[in-house]
Amino acid sequence: MLVRVVQLTFKSEELDGFFEAFEVHKHKIASFEGCRGMQLLQEIDNPCVVMTYSHWEDEGALNAYRSSELFSNLWAKIKPKFSKKPEAWSHVIYFDGFDRNQELSL
Repeated sequence: MLVRVVQLTFKSEELDGFFEAFEVHKHKIASFEGCRGMQLLQEIDNPCVVMTYSHWEDEGALNAYRSSELFSNLWAKIKPKFSKKPEAWSHVIYFDGFDRNQELSL
């Protein structure tokens, strides 16, 4: 499984517009083939910084989403709202303390 974290920094006057666009697309993204779930996080000290945190079956699934019409349409709407260039990181999970089905040894 692949974890993708994307940091987006918005112009303060554009933040509401981003959330409106995200509301329309969030369930489509989370149910995209190969996506195992997604969260949208907002920074406490700087609300203009939001991050998507998503799990993907593999890099192929993520790339299929990134080349999809769904992604292209959303990206075209939100890209002009950025105040900084987005940053993105892909990871594999080394340890998952959120998974209560996993044995935890103390």
